Amino acid sequence: MTAIAATLQSFFTERLARQKQASPHTIAAYRDTLRMLLTFASARTGKPPSRLDFTDIDAPLVSAFLDHAEHDRSNSVRTRNARLAAIRSLFRYAALRHPEHAAAISRVLAIPPKRAAAAIVTFLTAPEEEALLKAPDRATRTGRRDHAWILLAAQTGLRASELTGLSCGDIHLGTGAYVACHGKGRKDRITPLTPPVVTTMRDWLTERAGQPGDPLFTTIRGGPMSNDALQQRLSRYASTCPDLAGKKVTPHVLRHTAAMRLLHAGNDITVIALWLGHENITTTQIYLKADMTLKQRAIDRTVPQGTRPGRYKPPDRLLSFLENL
Repeated sequence: MTAIAATLQSFFTERLARQKQASPHTIAAYRDTLRMLLTFASARTGKPPSRLDFTDIDAPLVSAFLDHAEHDRSNSVRTRNARLAAIRSLFRYAALRHPEHAAAISRVLAIPPKRAAAAIVTFLTAPEEEALLKAPDRATRTGRRDHAWILLAAQTGLRASELTGLSCGDIHLGTGAYVACHGKGRKDRITPLTPPVVTTMRDWLTERAGQPGDPLFTTIRGGPMSNDALQQRLSRYASTCPDLAGKKVTPHVLRHTAAMRLLHAGNDITVIALWLGHENITTTQIYLKADMTLKQRAIDRTVPQGTRPGRYKPPDRLLSFLENL
C-alpha cells in the first residue's frame, strides 16, 4: 500500500470520524471529491488508484482536476472551491505524517481558491409564497405533508438537510412554540413558530401519529424525505403556479424568503444571523445586497442632484390657504 493510500484511509477513519467528528454530509462530500480525484489521476497516469502516490498526485494534476471539474463536469466556482478545500484538508493531514513529501504537499496546499461572482439571492415575494403554499392538494395526505414542510421552511428558514432531519419530537407546540434542529456544523438551535405554522404542524402531527424519534416528514414507504425529494416536490408545485413562471424555486429559496421577511420587518442583521444559524455575520449580509426596499428607502433620503441646499421657509399664509383647499 502506498503512502497516500494509507493516509487516505486514516484521514477518514481517524481524522474526520474520530478526531473532528465530522457530520455525515461532510464525510460524504469529501469522499465524493477524493474518489473523483483518484479516478482522474488513475486515468492520467495509467496506474490503479491503490498504486498512486504523492509523486503522482502533484500540484499540476490537482489543478488539472479542478479545471476538469469546472469545465467538463460543469461544476460552479463554489463547488470547485469546495472540492479544493477537501483536497487541501487531506494534504494538510498528510503533511504531518509524511514530511519526506513536504515539498510536493506544500505545492498542492499553495493552490489558491478561485474567486466566485457574488450572485444576488433569489427569494419569494408575499404573493409568490402564497401561490406556492396553495399549490399542494390538501385533499391528499401527500399534499398536506408538502404544505406543512413548505410553510415550516418559509417561516423558519431551515436548511433542506435540517428539514429532512427533523423528528416528531423536534416540534414543540406548547407555550412559546418552537422547532429544534441539529444544524450545520453540529450547532443546535431553536426557532419560534408563528400561530399559522403551529396550527398546521399540530394537524400534521396528529395525522402523522409518530413517536418522538420518528421522522417528521416521510415518504410513502415511511422513510424520511431526502433533499432531492424536497427539490422534486418544489419544482412540481412551482411549475403549476403562473406567478412563479421563470423562477427556480429550491429549499434554499425558501430559506432566503424567511430571511428577507425578517429584514423587511426591521430586524437587525445579527438577529437574522442567529435565526438562520450563520456562524459569521458576513454570510448574512448577502440579504442587504438583495433588498431593493432598503435601497429605495436610502435613495429616498438623499437630495436629488441639482437641488440647491437651503433652509426651509414657510409659504405665504394666503398661498398656504389656497394649497390646502
